[in-house]
Amino acid sequence: MTDDRSLGDDIAAVRSGDTARFAALTERYRRELQVHCYRMLANYADAQDLTQETFLRAWHKRESFKGHAALRTWLYRIATNACLDFLDKRNDRTPVPSELASELRYLQPYPDRMLPEDPQESVVARETIELAFIVAVQHLPPRPRAVFILRDVLGWPASKAAEALELTVASVTSALQRARVTMREQLPGRRLDWRSPATHELSDDERSVVRSYIDAHERNDLGGLSSLLRDDLRFAMLPDSGTVTTTAKDAVDGWVSGGLFQPGHDDWRGVPTTVNRMPAAALYLRAPGDPEHRLFAIAVLHVVDGKIAELTGFDATGQPWLDLPPTL
Repeated sequence: MTDDRSLGDDIAAVRSGDTARFAALTERYRRELQVHCYRMLANYADAQDLTQETFLRAWHKRESFKGHAALRTWLYRIATNACLDFLDKRNDRTPVPSELASELRYLQPYPDRMLPEDPQESVVARETIELAFIVAVQHLPPRPRAVFILRDVLGWPASKAAEALELTVASVTSALQRARVTMREQLPGRRLDWRSPATHELSDDERSVVRSYIDAHERNDLGGLSSLLRDDLRFAMLPDSGTVTTTAKDAVDGWVSGGLFQPGHDDWRGVPTTVNRMPAAALYLRAPGDPEHRLFAIAVLHVVDGKIAELTGFDATGQPWLDLPPTL
C-alpha cells in the first residue's frame, strides 16, 4: 500500500492536535497493523488491543512525526515496539522450544473478514498468516521475530528495520540469518520467499473436504470422518496444550472416548468458513432439550491431496469476534 497524500499534508494532519483529522488519516492502516501485531503475538484479542495501543501511542507521540519516514512506516515502528513491550512483560509468551512445537495455548484464529481489503495485502496474507507460519514465528525470540517480520514479510531494508528497532544494521542482518534458519527448521518443504505473491483462494479440494467434514459430523459418520484424515494427522485442540501426530482411527477413537458422537453430543450442524486464509468448519452442537444448536468449536483444516493433514480445533464458545452466529 502506498500513501496517496503528500508528506507535508501528513505531517500537518498528524501534528495538528485535531483528533478527528488524526483518526481519519491513521485509521486506514488499522487492518494491516492488526495483522502485523497478530504475527508478532499469535493472539487475535491481543492484536486488537495492541493495535489500539499503537494509535494511542501515535497520538501521544504525534509531535515526534517529522516526516523522515512515511506515516505508514512510523505507525509500523510504533506497533512493533508496542508488541515488544508487551512480550517483555509476559512470561507465557517466551519463545517456544523446538521440542514443544505447538504448545501455544494462547494461539487464536484470525477472522478473514478482518484482513486488509487492499488486494496486494490480501494476496500475500495467506502464507504469512496461516497457522503453521504463525506458530513457526513464535519460535523466534521477540526482537529477531520483529526483524524477520519487518525484513522478510514486509520487505523493509535492513537500515529501515534497524532504525525502527534501535539496532545496528549488522545486528539486524545477524538476527535475520538466525531467524531464517529457525523458520526453515519449522517449515520444512514450504517456500521461504514470503514477499512474492501467493494465491489466497481456497482450492476445490479444500472446499470439498470442508463440506465432507461437516457432513460426516451431521450424520455421525465416523467412518466417513476417518476417511478424510491422513494417517499421519497432526491434531491440536486449543486451549489444551500439545499437538499430537496420530492415525486417523486413533484420532476418531479418541474423540469418541472423550464423549463426542455419543448420546448428548451427537446432534451436530456445521457451517463452512475461513480463518487465517484456511478452510475451516464452525461446528454447532445441540444438547438434549435445547431448541438450538450452539457454537461449540471451530476446526481449521490444512488439506493436502484431498486429505486433512493438520486439524487445529479451537473452543469457540463465547468468542463473538469470530463473527459467527452463536446459535443455529
